[in-house]
Amino acid sequence: MDGKPLISIVIPLYNTSLYMDKCLDTVINQSYRNVEIILIDDGSTDNTGKKCDDWAKKDERIKVVHRKNGGLSEARNTGIENAKGEYITFIDSDDYVSTDMVDYLYNLIVKYDTLMSLCTHTVML
Repeated sequence: MDGKPLISIVIPLYNTSLYMDKCLDTVINQSYRNVEIILIDDGSTDNTGKKCDDWAKKDERIKVVHRKNGGLSEARNTGIENAKGEYITFIDSDDYVSTDMVDYLYNLIVKYDTLMSLCTHTVML
């Protein structure tokens, strides 16, 4: 896609069905389009797993992995194991991001010829 590398977006989820839709809305609408979105359902006991599957039906870039609950670190590691992208980023399922976040971070990598870039959060009141 435009010669830009695939970037994997890993989102671990555990019982966040009330918050995940806003997060995923911002992720699927990234201005950087060559992404795979990996949803790791970490053994949720609410409606999160079903909602993950519903989101995957809406966007072919979304891949869902259902796993037994093992905590955030294990869920992220599962995301890394399933990632196909040249770069990986993590987003928490109860957060939402600017729709140019991935593009911004990728452009920093290109501009400064580095292997990674990072950003921090903004608190919205």
